[in-house]
Amino acid sequence: MSALGEAVEPRAGGKAEAGDKARPSAASRVAGALSSGLMRVFLLVVGLLWLVPTIGLALSSLREPADISAGGWWQVFTVPSQITFENYAHLLQDETITGSLLSTVAITVPSTLLVVVIGSLAGYAFAWMEFPGRDWWFLGVVGLLVVPVQVALLPVSQLFGRVGIFETTLGVILFHVAFGLPFAIFLLRNFFAEIPRELLEAARLDGAGELRLFLRVVMPLGGPAIASLGIFQFLWVWNDMLVALIFADSKNPPITVALQQQVRHFGDNVSILAPGAFLSMVIPLAVFFAFQRQFVSGVMAGAVK
Repeated sequence: MSALGEAVEPRAGGKAEAGDKARPSAASRVAGALSSGLMRVFLLVVGLLWLVPTIGLALSSLREPADISAGGWWQVFTVPSQITFENYAHLLQDETITGSLLSTVAITVPSTLLVVVIGSLAGYAFAWMEFPGRDWWFLGVVGLLVVPVQVALLPVSQLFGRVGIFETTLGVILFHVAFGLPFAIFLLRNFFAEIPRELLEAARLDGAGELRLFLRVVMPLGGPAIASLGIFQFLWVWNDMLVALIFADSKNPPITVALQQQVRHFGDNVSILAPGAFLSMVIPLAVFFAFQRQFVSGVMAGAVK
C-alpha cells in the first residue's frame, strides 16, 4: 500500500501542477474579454463616434453657405439636395488656398525625406559602426528628445535672420529636420540593432562595403520602421502651425496658417474654409492608410519574439 501510495502521490501532484498551469492569468482573461463579440461592437461604436466630427466636416464642405447657416450638417440626411461640389470648385479658384497647399507640400516632402535619409544613415552608424565616443554621442541624441520646440523658437529665429533664411521655405524645412532627427535616429538605431549580426557578417564576407551593406541589407529589413518614421514625420510637419506661423513666408503660408487666417472672416468665406480644412485633413489620412501595413509592422516590431 505504501508503494501504491507513493506511486499515486506524484500523479496527483502532477495533476495539480497541470491545473495550475492551465488556469488563465489575469492578462489572458482581459485579452479574452477584449476579443469578445460584445467588446468588438463597443469598440466599433466608439470608433464611429470618433469619426463624427470628420463626417460632419466632410458634409459641411459639400453644403452651400446659406444651408450651413440655416442648420447643422445632419440635415443632409433629410435634404440630400443640399450636397454640391461648388465649394471645391471655388476652393480650386482661390489662389491663397491652392498656394498654401503647394507651400505645405514643398515643406513637408523635403522635411520627411531628409529626416528619413539622414536618420537611417545615422541610425545604422550608431547601431553597427565603431567610432570614438559613439555611446556618448547617442546619449546626446537621446537627450535632445526632451528639448521642447518652444525653447528654440527665439534663438533659431535670430540665427535664421542673420543668415537670411527667416520667413523662407528653407528655414522651415531646416527647423523641422533638426527637431525630427533625434527621434528618427533613436527609433531607427534601436530597430537596426535587432538585425542579426551573422547576417551582416555574411554580407561583409561576400565583399559588401558599408554603403552597399546599408542599401542592400539594412534598408530592406528596416522598411517597416522607416515607413513608420516617414508617417510620423509627415503628419507632424503637415499639421504643424506653430513653426509655420513663425518661420514661414507670411505671403505664402502653409495650409494650417492660411486656414487660421481665413477663420478671422468666417462668415464671409465659410464655403472655402470648410472644404479647405477637410482637404488638409484628407491628405495626411490618405498617406497614413497608404502605408498602414508598414506602420503597424513597424510599431509591433520587437513586441513578439
